[in-house]
Order: sequence, then structure tokens, then C-alpha cells
Amino acid sequence: MDICVETLRKENTLDNKQITKTLKLTIQLMELHDENPFKIRSFQSAVTTLERESPTLLGKSPAELQEINGIGKSIAEVILEVIDSGSHKLLEQLLEKTPEGILEVLSIKGLGPKKIKTLWQELNITSTHELMEACQSGQVAKLKGFGEKTQQSIVESLEYLDSNRGKCLFADIEKDVEKLTQELGDLFGEGGFAVVGEYSRKLEIISLLEILIPTKDPKGTLAKLAKLSGLEQEITLSSPYRWGGILEKHGLRCDLLLVQPEKFMGEKLIRKAARAHLLAPVHDSQTLAVVFLSKSFDSEEEAYREAGLSFIPEELREGYFEIDLAKEGDFPRLLEYEDIKGPLHNHSTYSDGKHSLREMATYCMSQGFDYLGMADHSQSAFYANGLNAERVAKQQEEIDQLNTEFAPFKIFKGIESDILMDGSLDYPEEVLQSFDYVVASVHSSLNMDQGKATARLLKAIQNPYTTILGHPTGRLLLRRQGYPIDHKAIIDACAAHGVVIEINANPWRLDLDWRWVQYAISQGVKLSINPDAHETDGFEDMRYGVIVGRKGGLTKEMTLNTLGVSDLDAYFQQKRQGASR
Repeated sequence: MDICVETLRKENTLDNKQITKTLKLTIQLMELHDENPFKIRSFQSAVTTLERESPTLLGKSPAELQEINGIGKSIAEVILEVIDSGSHKLLEQLLEKTPEGILEVLSIKGLGPKKIKTLWQELNITSTHELMEACQSGQVAKLKGFGEKTQQSIVESLEYLDSNRGKCLFADIEKDVEKLTQELGDLFGEGGFAVVGEYSRKLEIISLLEILIPTKDPKGTLAKLAKLSGLEQEITLSSPYRWGGILEKHGLRCDLLLVQPEKFMGEKLIRKAARAHLLAPVHDSQTLAVVFLSKSFDSEEEAYREAGLSFIPEELREGYFEIDLAKEGDFPRLLEYEDIKGPLHNHSTYSDGKHSLREMATYCMSQGFDYLGMADHSQSAFYANGLNAERVAKQQEEIDQLNTEFAPFKIFKGIESDILMDGSLDYPEEVLQSFDYVVASVHSSLNMDQGKATARLLKAIQNPYTTILGHPTGRLLLRRQGYPIDHKAIIDACAAHGVVIEINANPWRLDLDWRWVQYAISQGVKLSINPDAHETDGFEDMRYGVIVGRKGGLTKEMTLNTLGVSDLDAYFQQKRQGASR
């Protein structure tokens, strides 16, 4: 669990998510310090309630909080403290006796408080740096309950964390960047600046926020930039033509670059594009960069015309496939959010979701969707209250009732079936036959090598009941690497067996990676943009799936859930009929 204590303390307005993070950190530290198990359980019960039911906490009295299931008197007092100050007395006491570096160690996937306590007590490890040194010297492997495999896993996790230090998810900084650009608009007017670099291309992970500002008065402009909120300047990163610093809330490097007005368009063209895009040959052996720098342009469209290309949307300027498409004529119309008719991978209170079937469906109708696909967890997912055959039948009965009530809106009967270690799905054929569609996903044994992991997915794809391959690598961006798979072999198999590949739109996943979308399209494999929503707010993540789909060149025609209700129903029926032969 990646939690920054200082961030929690600095939040001015706490919501349920921040309160839950604070309680989770408290639980971790209580386990680390061997606090009373019953006390830990009471905190865990409160967290479960907050995550599953999302009760309103702000503005409630202690007595009203205690009316919420799982929240007793002591937890109610803690919640009120957190709302008031961002922390609470017990947490502060636990933090005082915890080395600061241990908090970072707690963020390592697969290392729970008990193992961390062993490392602390046996090897005096109080930081990730010390942990890496102990692993490299082989000391960790010698500890009881660890071994060589665990030690190697820790090393890989530490290397992954280190490589992502100072980076943020696009989705995490989006609101703060929007706020910053509003302030820049107030200072310099519309068109008086341009967001460039990784953020302009909507990369899933941002390591540097770059903004370009045209000015004839660098000194005066730098004085205006000092008025911006949420930024902290670092003199060592600054110069007469650069305001260098940090997007304070996220610790993200931010550069505000000043240029002469006559160079503004040229700098925009160069700085919005990845190196590979700029170095692509366009005509007469000239690279795109040479064309951009050859003369002054009034617009980006004019510059691309000069290069003999149709206009390339900025999010595609990565140097993968977009130049070839732009040479062929008008650039294909990319998928738009409005093209999506409904989400197909979602969870309700039947498994580990926060909202009921009715609530999820009602919300989708309010958002203008034509249908909702419910794909709750399957029976092997005991950790997520997965559905056995009896509960599957009960859910499907409720779906039938709601479909009668909500027509023409439709709820499709799906399931997220766990792919077992041998590649089989975790229901017998008679249960799989009852679903409109099946999302097959891996959730366990993520440490297989590429050969075994690929073979596992290939067998699942070959299952005639598999409709959609869910989040193919299981990655969690900035938190956990995905399991290694042969993407080409997986996509080819999906093409051969008529299986759709999901782009999981959860900002932590965005899996299938956009870098493989164009290959999937070239093989005739459809994609499905799915939020993996566990609550109604989760449907908003669909937008991030559309963004990364567009980065891969995804069109409406190649997106499964742009089909209308009747066409999608026919698609599912055809797939089921093929499976039953």
C-alpha cells in the first residue's frame, strides 16, 4: 500500500478515500508493533465498511457515526480526529516509534508487516536502501520464512520502485494540472501558453510536466509565475528562461519554459513529440524535426502538411505507427468517449463491489449508456467474495427482473472468471453456458516465467467460452510489474479464436498496453474499453481507457462496446453458439 503520511496530513478536505488510507496505515503500523489483535480487527472492520458501503462521514456526530455498521465508539472518535486534523493520536504514537524509512518499506508489494518486523529486528533494516544491501549480500535469504525466491522478489520490487521514483500517473495529476492551466490562463490569456511533453501526449506515467510560455519579457514573466499556487521553485533547476520546480502535492518535476513569441510554434511542435516521432523520415530523407525547424508555421496542421502528412493528434506523436498512417491520407477517425455504449467489466455487491446491481444500472442509465455488463468475481476469487454456481443463478435471476423493469436498457450477464494455474476457467461448462459473455482474467500466481504465463493465457483463450481476455498482464502501474507474456503470441491466439482483448481503464492498470493496440487491430482483434468499476464513481475511468486506446490508434469500428444493444447481443449469442457446438 503506497501511502505518503505527509500528504495525508496536508490534505485540507478529507474524503472517504483519504480517511480509509489513514486507517489502513494505522492497521499496518499496529501489526508492525504487535498491538492488540482485537483493536486491529476493529480498525479492519471499519475499513471494510468504508470500502464496501461508502457511508457519508463528514458532518456526522459521534453517535451518528456509531450507527454505521462496523464503526464503534473508539473508531468513531478516530474518524472525527482524522477529519479534523488529517491524523489521529494513535497513529502519531505509532509513527513516533517507527523509523521513517520503514514507511517506505511498507509500500513494497508482497512484504507484509510481519516480514518487515523480522527484517527490522533481525537485520536492523529501517530503509529500502538497507534492505537492498541486505538482499545483495544474501542476508535476507537466510532469515526464517524468506529464502532465495523471496529475496529475489524483494530485489525486483525495489528496482521497480526505484525506477519509478518521482513519477506520477496521468490520472493522479490531471485535476491539479487543470487547476494550474486555469491559473496560467488567467495570467497570460488563452493561447498564452502550451502544455507540452509527456502530458500533452497523455502518457500513462508522467515523469516531467512541461509548459511552454511565449514572452518578450522573461524577467516579468518569471515574476508572474511566482504567484502560481501548488508549485515550489527550486533555484538549482531554474534559469533566466526556465522556472524549474516541483508540483508540490505530487513531488513531480515541473518546468515552465520561456521562449520568444516567434519561436513558440516551432518549440511546441518539437516539444510535443517523442524523439522517435521527430526522427521519422518523411520525404527526401528529411526527418520530421528538420521540416518543423525549416520555417515558421502558423499552425501545427500547416507544419504536418509541409511534411506531406495528414495532421497527427498530439497523443499519437510517439514514433510507433502514426507516420505511416498519416502518409496514407486522412488520419483515421479515432475512438471518442461518446462512441462507448456501455461498460462490460464491472463488479457489484454480489462480489467485492460497493454498489448493488440496481445502483450500478441506474447510474449507467443516468450517464446515457445503453447497457451494462456485470462481470463479478468467480468462485475461485474467495478473497473477493466470488460467486459459486448457486449465487450465479441468484444474480442472473435479479438481472432478468431488472431487465424487465429497465427495458430498453439491458444488463448483460457476465462473469470475470479466474484463469487457474493450468489455464482452465473455474466453472464447469454448464455454468459457463449460462452467461452472455465471460471475461477471463489472471489474479493469482503472478510470478510465472514468460513461457508458463503465456501458455496459461493461451489455454484460456482457446476455451470456447472465453469472450474477453481481461487485463492481460495484471500490472499495477508504479506499484507492480505485470507478469511477463509474449504479447504477439497472445494477440495472434485471440485473432484465431475470436477473443476480444480488454483495455482495462483503471488508471493503475491501462492494460492492454497501448503499444500493442495497433498490432491487435492489424490482426483483426477487437478491443473492449472497460473500467473494472467496483462502484459508480469507477465508471469515470472509462475516459482513461479511451485515451490509451486512442494512443494505440483505436477506432470505433474496432471497439466491441461501441456496438448497440441488439448488435452486441447478437455478437454474444454467436460466440455462445460456437462454444456449444
